[in-house]
Amino acid sequence: MATRDTYRGLYTGMLRVATWEQRLLRMIEEGRTSGFYHAGRGQEATAVGATMPLRRDDYLLYDHRGMGHAITKGVPIDRLFSDFLGFREGTTGGLGAGIVHIAWPEAGVLGQSGTLGGSFPIAAGAGLSALYRGTDQVVLCFFGDGASNRGTFHESANVAALWNLPVIWLCENNGYAVSVPTAEAISVAQISQRAIAYDMPGTTVDGMDPIAVYDAVSAAVERARAGGGPSLIEAMTYRYRGHYEGDPQTYRTREERDEWEAKDPLVMFPRRLIDEGYADEQWIEATRISVSEEIEAAAATALQGSKPPVSRIFDNVYA
Repeated sequence: MATRDTYRGLYTGMLRVATWEQRLLRMIEEGRTSGFYHAGRGQEATAVGATMPLRRDDYLLYDHRGMGHAITKGVPIDRLFSDFLGFREGTTGGLGAGIVHIAWPEAGVLGQSGTLGGSFPIAAGAGLSALYRGTDQVVLCFFGDGASNRGTFHESANVAALWNLPVIWLCENNGYAVSVPTAEAISVAQISQRAIAYDMPGTTVDGMDPIAVYDAVSAAVERARAGGGPSLIEAMTYRYRGHYEGDPQTYRTREERDEWEAKDPLVMFPRRLIDEGYADEQWIEATRISVSEEIEAAAATALQGSKPPVSRIFDNVYA
């Protein structure tokens, strides 16, 4: 059951994620970054709501949309800035490849495969590791609706169910695989229906409601820790920016975007906090100021970093 601290933590987490991304976009506009960024604006409720139920030693495989999962799991935000700046203070030590190569094992963040869909077998392997070692760790693997069609998903879902692995498959269904509408690429009405084929629980939740996501993932985590095996959760959400920065977005209508923007979790959730007595206007404003100061301090720290020497490209290369 979500408590007042949970409600406040979810709002603070979503605000941190959105503010961090806004500051990164400024760096991109200033020509400071080398990474190719896929903004997660609009999907904060899913990323934060799903990640908050995890322990620090649980494993996370994020997807390429935004950095909400990694930030919530505990990757230092100044190091994330440094990754996109290509500085050696980043998690990649200056390779500057951006989002698909960020990893922070100290917080269980295993990264993401360089190929969409490649994270599925990695997640299954991490789950097998926890089972083999006799721990109660769980694995949360994020992916999009497009990646759900990859063969690696079906192979990994099958083995996770067969071996009773502690893996939660979390599909962020934002309606589009780049520019292809879900209805034109997915054979079922809801991706969660695919859980039936692998004899695991499958559920669809409102991905714009952080409490709905938090509750669904909390139940799946509890089940996995107790040896109940994998689950599939589909969160219906929406990205407010293009698939990539500069995307003309000719494949979706203004009316559709307006409909989803009316559900903005950063607008609706603070109202809910106030209406349900979990916070007041003063707390909301104080939190906004605190988060803004935190992000600016992290950006200032990151901008003082340095580029790695050319010899960096030979680190961790073996022949």
